[in-house]
Amino acid sequence: MPPWRQRSSARVRAGTRVRADRARRAAWTLFLVGAAAMAAETDYSVTLDALWDFDAPAASEQRFRAERDRHPAHTREWLEAGTQVARSLGLQRRFADADATLDGIAPDLDRAPARVRVRYLLERGRTRNSSGQPEKAVPLFTGALRACDDDALQGADFYRIDALHMLGIAAPEDARIAWDRKALAVAEAAPDARARGWRGSLLNNLGWAEHERGNYAAALDDWQRALALREAAGNAGLIRIARWTVARGLRSLGRLDEAEAMQRALAAERGNASEEAGDGYVYEELAELALARNDAAAARPFAARAYALLKDDADLAANEKPRLARLARIGGVAP
Repeated sequence: MPPWRQRSSARVRAGTRVRADRARRAAWTLFLVGAAAMAAETDYSVTLDALWDFDAPAASEQRFRAERDRHPAHTREWLEAGTQVARSLGLQRRFADADATLDGIAPDLDRAPARVRVRYLLERGRTRNSSGQPEKAVPLFTGALRACDDDALQGADFYRIDALHMLGIAAPEDARIAWDRKALAVAEAAPDARARGWRGSLLNNLGWAEHERGNYAAALDDWQRALALREAAGNAGLIRIARWTVARGLRSLGRLDEAEAMQRALAAERGNASEEAGDGYVYEELAELALARNDAAAARPFAARAYALLKDDADLAANEKPRLARLARIGGVAP
């Protein structure tokens, strides 16, 4: 599995696949009285999402629990905050706890705004997908997408894109690119900046889908477009991930010197004193580049450092044990 491809999203993130960097969409049907009420409902979703730190799901969980406790039980805010409690539990691989939290929301769905239903379905689907059951996740994401049609709130495109993007992750491989392109089309046509902000993550995902098919030139083109968007947005962490991904595409195309220069620049920016777990992917790539040149001796220290930084990553330990074992073997360290 490619690194830094969404922790499933976000984020993307930064410690698993770079589909990784991603916030999710939800949609709701709540025509309240007047524009002020509409704005207030929209603002709550944005305020709630601002509590996320996808690299620290346990801390995020506590923030979402505190936010939920601020509101009376069974209100829209209490229910929506609960969906994000569930998401934070899923990111900690506490899938039974995530399901139990969502079970507590389910009885109120028929009375709640449509966005609660969308976010509930998204998080139930993410829980299934992250626990290795993508075939059970797909109907949930499809249901979330349908529920988006009932959303009358401003900013609903953000959550529609989230549902499409999750289908691009969980659907059978031959369907993923089509879902990703649908998501990108919605993002490019969206009137609000928050929804358009999905474009970098979606291009990243499209690149991985093309890469998995062996379409390396198409993948690199998507990743270079994503890098340009990341640089325009100015988020240093996401720019770093996008640069790593472009370098990965260059390696697949056999452009080893260019790829190595980019990965060495990423390594030099950190220095040993400030290394983070995600930097293990940089050292892993440097090892792979050395192996591509048939230089096992040069690969060894990079692989050892990569293993030291990545061995405690819960997602890799759960889903990619052979990859970690290979790094240990190349690096000459005991797994």
